[in-house]
Amino acid sequence: MELSAPLLLVVIAIASLAAQWLAWLTRLPAILPLLVMGILLGPVSHVLQPDHLFGDLLFPLVSLSVAIILFEGALTLRFDEIRGLGGVVRNLVSVGMLVTFCVVSLACWWILNLPPELAALVGAVTVVTGPTVIAPLMRVVRPNAAINQVLRWEGIVIDPVGAIFTLLVFEFITLRQAAGSLLHLPGTLAWTVGVGLAAGALFGWLLGTALKRVWIPGYLQNFGVLAIVLLTFGVSNALADESGLLAVTVMGIWLANMRDLDISDILAFKEELSALLISALFVILASRLDLLAIKEMGWPLLGLLLVVQFIARPLCIMASTLGSTLPWRDRMLLCWIAPRGIVAAAVGSLFALTLQRNGYQGADRLVTVVFAIIIGTVVLQSLTSAWLARLLRVQQSKPKGVMIIGANAVARMLAKALIKQDIPVLVTDNSWEYYRQARMEGLSAYYGNAWSEHAENYLDLSGTAQVLALSPNRHQNALAVYHFSHLFGDERVWAIRSGSALKGRSSSSESARFRRNERLFSEEVTWSRLSGLLSKGAVIKATRLNANFGWLEYLEKHRGIIPLFALREDGSPMPLNGKSSPPLPCTLIALVEQPGSKNGAGTGKSASLSSKAEISSNSGH
Repeated sequence: MELSAPLLLVVIAIASLAAQWLAWLTRLPAILPLLVMGILLGPVSHVLQPDHLFGDLLFPLVSLSVAIILFEGALTLRFDEIRGLGGVVRNLVSVGMLVTFCVVSLACWWILNLPPELAALVGAVTVVTGPTVIAPLMRVVRPNAAINQVLRWEGIVIDPVGAIFTLLVFEFITLRQAAGSLLHLPGTLAWTVGVGLAAGALFGWLLGTALKRVWIPGYLQNFGVLAIVLLTFGVSNALADESGLLAVTVMGIWLANMRDLDISDILAFKEELSALLISALFVILASRLDLLAIKEMGWPLLGLLLVVQFIARPLCIMASTLGSTLPWRDRMLLCWIAPRGIVAAAVGSLFALTLQRNGYQGADRLVTVVFAIIIGTVVLQSLTSAWLARLLRVQQSKPKGVMIIGANAVARMLAKALIKQDIPVLVTDNSWEYYRQARMEGLSAYYGNAWSEHAENYLDLSGTAQVLALSPNRHQNALAVYHFSHLFGDERVWAIRSGSALKGRSSSSESARFRRNERLFSEEVTWSRLSGLLSKGAVIKATRLNANFGWLEYLEKHRGIIPLFALREDGSPMPLNGKSSPPLPCTLIALVEQPGSKNGAGTGKSASLSSKAEISSNSGH
């Protein structure tokens, strides 16, 4: 039965949502379920036929979507971050990228007998890995810090850099046809690239100035940015064919590096929009795949995949790590991991459509080869990378790090107490002032929401064992609990009590799951309680407990204390909630009021906390 156009659009939306949900549920790169959904809807069931559904609108739909995706990726390319990267990462996105391009292009020309132009375009498209496939893989593989850092930053930086390189290669190929002769090619190429650079810089400066001077009201800011991005794309293409993608990429880089311009809200909006576009676009593009074409290519296509995995990537790593101090085991794992992602698929499909519109014979083979490389690298490396990391002994040992949601005074004090006990701690906060204070105090900190897509790509959670929600904002704590309970399990995610349950109509809407995770420290200990005690001079102290000086002896000697953590023998922290005594031997971390403080040691609620802890301890024994 043939479905109507509105119903097919609904099918695309539901399939995209289902694929993203499956990726979240299985903790796999989203590209895999999106591929499966597209193939099932397209070549398998023939329910979705994008060329028939969208007709002449398919090309502008894909081109505008790719423009937004490239703009969002360019917004993350900050020159100061590139300068701070290690030499290996800089080599990977420069020399290594060129090595990959040359090897893959030659392999496509020699093994698949593709025309030189098409082979070069495949080589250019497949240099991009991308954080959307690297970040989920790193959570599963858990390589050591050096490998993790290299792979994450390679994926983040090569996304926009590789896209610009691919655009230049594409411009050269298409303009070479349009110019008619090699004599006209330099001028035509210079005009197209010049228009793209000039339009991107001009509109980037105008938009940045408008945002800084608040010419666009806050509620129209995101819509205004989107409209101007599309305007830049259209104007640039009108002045010079195929220059629009370069223009929006340059525009994003310009905004990312403009002084005194906060683009965090824009970036958050573009991340959400890109996630929506990428999901729907990838289902649409995957449904256009010709499985028979993949089958017909047969063994030569498999040979290309072997070249990409066993020749191109190792040569890229050899050239990029020449003279570095990376151990050979680290280099071996780096040689194995380089999955291609959604940007490669989207850009490759767009270029194939453009070449088909221009009458280029065999342009559809570009999509077939690019998708085959994506499927091959993602599936193979997802299944084998963790095993290889264990074999090479470069996988991190059992993690014991702690991530704290919040960088307020309470969170910073607890973070420093854990760091003194050699526990790795990362604090996160979307308040710039708290983030700045954390950095000034020497704490590792992340600015933004820890459950955002940006954090998904940038935050390294491979060494994190527990998440502590220590924000005074109940809503932020709840979001952290919902997000990280899925990744780490309920038993490793704790939230501080923010007070009694909300009264009135909203009380029924409070999640029972969130209330169950509000179990950090004793029942009477809320964020405001800890904040008040710290402001009155209370300090956090560590005490060693053993068979000779145990929990009961500690309580007899110390009155007016709040037990916080017990450090086990393996160095992992165990938050205490007053319902059980700490294991022996251990190091107890507790909040202790200073003698002569304004509250008076051992009085009020602090004394009652000590008594309740002692009763609980006695019942446990």
